[in-house]
Amino acid sequence: MTQLNEKDGFTLVEMLLVVMIIATLAAMIVPRFAGRAKEAKIAAATADVRSSIAAALDLYEVDNGVYPTTEQGLQALVGAPSTPPVPQKWRGPYLKKKGGFNDPWGNPYQYHCPGIHNTEDYDLYSMGPGGTEDGNGQITNWDDPTKS
Repeated sequence: MTQLNEKDGFTLVEMLLVVMIIATLAAMIVPRFAGRAKEAKIAAATADVRSSIAAALDLYEVDNGVYPTTEQGLQALVGAPSTPPVPQKWRGPYLKKKGGFNDPWGNPYQYHCPGIHNTEDYDLYSMGPGGTEDGNGQITNWDDPTKS
């Protein structure tokens, strides 16, 4: 077994120097990633509204000839609805969504069929970071340039 002497280990000055270097690096790097969380949440909600949930709704419509009603809601994608019109050819689940249909801010996605903006099918949207229906920051399927 080796014995420790006075020269083994780090001095307080060396430790402070390392802490200062780490703090300086963190001060340079952290601000670059600060706005990324908001951008990531917006991207996730946009992907849900315009791709994931939309594709599941389209599969439901292909099997059943109609989209789920507003009353049946998005839950019709994970479990066969029991409210009229009860689908006769439900082949779901059409979507594996754990934890309910909430957007990245914890608010439920809004679904209306028939839609007010998309009268031929449905309106699907997130209320966005503000969590209100005033239109500010909403992520919707009716202003989607890829949807015709």
